[in-house]
Amino acid sequence: MILLGGLDSATEAELAAKLGVSARHLRRLFQTHLGVTPTELARSSRAHFARRLLDDTDLSVTEIAFASGFGSVRQLNRTSREIFRAAPSELRARRRRSDRLVADGGLALRLPYDGPLDWRGMLDYFAPRAIPGVESVSEDAYRRTILIEDNPGVIEVMAGDDDHLIMKAHLPHWGGLIHIAQRTRSIFGLDSGVEEARRHLGEDPTIGPLIARKPGIRVPGVWDPFEIGVRAIIGQGITVTGATTITGNLVERHGTHVPGLASMGLTHVFPTPSALAGAALTGLGLTGSRQEAIRGLSEAVLSGEVPLDGSAGLSELVAAICSIPGIGPWTANYIALRMGEPDAFPDTDLGLQRAYDGIRDGSGTSLAAAGEAWRPWRSLAAIHLWVRDIPPNV
Repeated sequence: MILLGGLDSATEAELAAKLGVSARHLRRLFQTHLGVTPTELARSSRAHFARRLLDDTDLSVTEIAFASGFGSVRQLNRTSREIFRAAPSELRARRRRSDRLVADGGLALRLPYDGPLDWRGMLDYFAPRAIPGVESVSEDAYRRTILIEDNPGVIEVMAGDDDHLIMKAHLPHWGGLIHIAQRTRSIFGLDSGVEEARRHLGEDPTIGPLIARKPGIRVPGVWDPFEIGVRAIIGQGITVTGATTITGNLVERHGTHVPGLASMGLTHVFPTPSALAGAALTGLGLTGSRQEAIRGLSEAVLSGEVPLDGSAGLSELVAAICSIPGIGPWTANYIALRMGEPDAFPDTDLGLQRAYDGIRDGSGTSLAAAGEAWRPWRSLAAIHLWVRDIPPNV
């Protein structure tokens, strides 16, 4: 309702009354889920609509101000400077530039969370695995391209205070904004029930000390499960560096180029399942079996045989992925882990086994057997084993 102009001529109280809630409750919901008030969201929506009119029409600034829902040119000028750091006349001078998406100031939202979050540790995990052109990790931020109804966008995530991250969204439109915020939350495990998991794992003699050493580590999630599925297939049996290079080659050949993002370290959106289902994958450094596995996953996702929408439980999801030739339990469990399944456990991973061997109690218990005591939070246990040699933040 807000994006359709519900606050252009009405107050928050009037909008809340239509929804059958109080204005205070409506504002509280917005602050909790988006970190902005309804009025702030409406103002940003009007500003970005005005930005499009400045680019795409020859309307005067006065005409654009009223067409966008502003009460005066002065309001448009003030909001334009706050959001885009430029007056409307300056924005019009930039129109039709290839980097229009970046020129837009974006909408900054707070992503609140409970409990500790090791932001530096999360970035350390993502950095070597960032897909070239699609993801970029700097000292203080995670950035990536996204696709919204076939249109490219960008999200940036940075540290906020101790109880929230900051997401800045550069989008072609604001429809479905709450879903974009929720998917971004999942990348950093902000809704993962981590406190309960820590209480359970903290009592274990093997995993407990790792939890105590790095209490802010969370299971890294993913924006797009298909993307991580392809990345996991490529990573079978090779180094993280090698898999990252090959995935970058795949993106450069089959992804969609997005101009104007080079300053962010971004160039493409990741290929869709339809783009890879019949794609030529030779010359990328992939074995024949992995080429077939990528095409098989793409076709299975398109047909619905592999449900990557969260509708399947862990065992059903793993079984569906393993039905594709060339994909085994390690890959399936890793995909499930990154999708947010709390008990996914790729126990055949050599890195996990080496980490476990380095801290095991000498009882001879295998990793798989030890993992039974970590249910239903084996995903978090696996992450702590993977990152145990990374120095903790101080």
